[in-house]
Amino acid sequence: MSEPMSPEERHRARMQRKKELVDRKIARATIERGVLVVNTGNGKGKSSSGFGMLARSLGHGFRCGVVQFIKGSFSTGEEAFFRRFPDELDYHVMGEGYTWETQDKARDIQAAEAAWAIAARMLADASYDFVLLDELNIALVKGYIDVSKVCDALRARPPAQHVVITGRGAPEALVELADTVTEMRVVKHAFQAGIKAQKGIEL
Repeated sequence: MSEPMSPEERHRARMQRKKELVDRKIARATIERGVLVVNTGNGKGKSSSGFGMLARSLGHGFRCGVVQFIKGSFSTGEEAFFRRFPDELDYHVMGEGYTWETQDKARDIQAAEAAWAIAARMLADASYDFVLLDELNIALVKGYIDVSKVCDALRARPPAQHVVITGRGAPEALVELADTVTEMRVVKHAFQAGIKAQKGIEL
C-alpha cells in the first residue's frame, strides 16, 4: 500500500493537472489577428482598463490612436500623461463633456459626429496598431452615431488592428461583434459616500 501524499505533493499534482489543461488550451489558440474589446457596465474601470491596454501597446512599440467621445470639458491624468508620446500616439479629446452638463443635444451630436469621423479614419488606416474609442458606447446608446455604421467600420478594419471601446450600455450588436466583452459591476463607490472625484482615481 502506497504512502499517502503529503500536502505539498497533492498541491504539485493539482498544479500539474492544471498546467496540462492550460497548455492544451494555449496549443489550440493558433489564430493571430487584431481583437475587438468592449468594456461596459455601470462599474468603475472601463476607461482605466482601456488606457492600461494603451500603455501596454505603447510599450510594445505600437502606433496608437485615442478618440475620447464624451470627456473633454475637464483635464484628466491620462490625457496629461499620454500626450508625452506624440510620435507614437495620435490623441483626440472630442467630447463637450457629460450630456447632463452640456444640456445641448444638437451640440452633443455634432461633437460625436466629429469624433466618429476621426475614429473612422483610424479604423481604415493599417498604420494604427491599437485604437481606443473611449466612451463611444454612450454616443451609440443615445443615438448620436449609428451602431450599424460603427459595426461596418469595425468589420472592415485592418486584420491586425486592435480596438478597445468603452462606456456603459454597449449595444447588443457591438457585444455580438466583439471578441472580448467585460461588464464592470458596482459593489461600492466612494462617490456614494460623498467623496468627490480624486486626481489619480477618477481624474
